[in-house]
Amino acid sequence: MSGFPGFPEGKLKVTRIPERFFADLLPLIDDLVELKVTLHCLWLFDQVRGEMPHTTEAELEGDEILMRGLSSAGSSPRDALREGLERAVARGTLLQATVHRSDRPEEHCFFLNSESGRAALARMERGEWTPEDGGAPARLQARRPTIFNLYEQNFGLIQSALLADELKDAEATYPHEWIEGAFRIAVSNNVRRWAYVRRILENWEREGRGTQRREGDETRYADFIEH
Repeated sequence: MSGFPGFPEGKLKVTRIPERFFADLLPLIDDLVELKVTLHCLWLFDQVRGEMPHTTEAELEGDEILMRGLSSAGSSPRDALREGLERAVARGTLLQATVHRSDRPEEHCFFLNSESGRAALARMERGEWTPEDGGAPARLQARRPTIFNLYEQNFGLIQSALLADELKDAEATYPHEWIEGAFRIAVSNNVRRWAYVRRILENWEREGRGTQRREGDETRYADFIEH
């Protein structure tokens, strides 16, 4: 085991990490590689200035500190990085978009699954921005967690075929942004039941999503909260 000499004296730079990382995300992460990649991305996004905070797989591969930290993972650092990114995307921590160009290799871009990260990805999907504009036209392929990923990440294993069918029907019925938003409200209110998420989606379909006062408004769906 390598030792750590401690933090030096004097004023140190700090990294801002959302409080919900410690309350909601950290308890779910059970893989060291995923944790290292997630923390490094949080640090990296905090350093980025501008409206489109993102990183790429190539940029992460070129980070000597990160790759050195992944060298003890039992596989090559590059394979460990890809595994960590895959896990972070599957969990919903990161959002991924793949940019295809005819004159260069495909580029994997990653955003934090936050308000600004989701907005940045939406701009890419609308064709308003691509990394390093220029060269051949880009074709974007966004990757988002499925409704099954969202359920298992937030509520646990899917226990019945009936529930799986309901999730499949909901995914075919509602926009993905609605589904993600409904799960965020459920987690924020600590109501980890599909019936609660379904009620939110049904209300948005009937009344319009913009009619809700704010995401996480507990009183709007109070009948579905167990105290």
